[in-house]
Amino acid sequence: MTTHAPSKIGVITATIIGLNAMIGAGIFTAPAAIASHVGPAGIVAFLFVVASIWFMAVSIARLAYLFPEEGSFYTYAKQWSGHLGGMLAVSAYFIGLLIAMGLLCRLSGTYLQTFFPDYSSNILGLVALFILIALNMFGVKMSEVGQHILIVCTVFPLIVTTAMCLTKASWANLTPFAPYGFTNVMKATRIVIFGFFGFECATSLFSIVKDPAKNVPRALTYSIVLVGIIYTAFIGSIIVSTPMSYFTHESMKISDILIQLFPNYTWIAKFVDFSILAAIVGTVHSMIWAVGSLLQVIIKRARNPLTKKLVQNGWVNTKTTVFFVGLCILLSYTTLHNLNLFFYLTACFIVFAFVMSMITLLHIKEEWKSQQNIKTILGIITATAIFAFALEGIVCELI
Repeated sequence: MTTHAPSKIGVITATIIGLNAMIGAGIFTAPAAIASHVGPAGIVAFLFVVASIWFMAVSIARLAYLFPEEGSFYTYAKQWSGHLGGMLAVSAYFIGLLIAMGLLCRLSGTYLQTFFPDYSSNILGLVALFILIALNMFGVKMSEVGQHILIVCTVFPLIVTTAMCLTKASWANLTPFAPYGFTNVMKATRIVIFGFFGFECATSLFSIVKDPAKNVPRALTYSIVLVGIIYTAFIGSIIVSTPMSYFTHESMKISDILIQLFPNYTWIAKFVDFSILAAIVGTVHSMIWAVGSLLQVIIKRARNPLTKKLVQNGWVNTKTTVFFVGLCILLSYTTLHNLNLFFYLTACFIVFAFVMSMITLLHIKEEWKSQQNIKTILGIITATAIFAFALEGIVCELI
């Protein structure tokens, strides 16, 4: 009896997976924050982040190819920094994701308040979080149909907002281009990068892609360029159509902007609100499960008697890790009230994990011979710059 190996996917499918991994609800938090801190020059920050993300993605894809075993950031960073460095990298990534989910839960409350105005956004966000934790604890995962609905809900408001705003485009809104100075343009990268996190998930495609050494980097390049175009068009359309005076606070919803630009089409703004809400809830639902699985990896890698005992006694399972992840998100949700801190802390922790991992490639002689490390060095430099800006932002906010 002959058995057939499962068919492998091509570049186009791999590119779509990369798009799905990157295009998320995070982009909807950016427009008002960028306009408030940077002005029209925020578009430049997007272009810088696209280049930076590509260098990082190619480097992390290379790591996934060289070290395909389970453990991701732990495995990568461990190669040069040992067990402690590996634990620091994967733990930083874990914490960054928890903070990001705290922000998304807070946003879910803001969007839910559109439909339940009698309740505070804080209470609504907590209710959404508790429901999503419960669903994951009972093993209710998003179906394939649900995943398709999620991507539609995410892309729909991007397309509708871009198309509507372009009808109101005026070059006058681009003047002054950088009212807060070009230093703030670079600092805005710590906010912009939030919308691109997720690309690292696509680097695990080597086992299912044809000719992976060649096609995974190609797929990542295509997906990053496409996401960069979509995001830049989205942000650019809002900036070119909206006078800066309309951005009254950095946590404004997209619908608030649309209502000011199109006062006779409030129903479209409500529909956009619903789509964004569905995208946020769907993203958090999927992430709780994924981060719970990551926590299991962290616990199993830890080398201390307590974690070993927990694993041996069966205490480390899907329900317990999801519950713990839920508690951590709740802590993030209730302790962080400053929108900027959510952005900066997320960028700081996740980019730290990227840098710790990429350094491994600098310790491999073959990478120098093949000149692969030119991209790695550029990835480390740009990532370190974003990390430094995020760290400075945290210090400023706390002071």
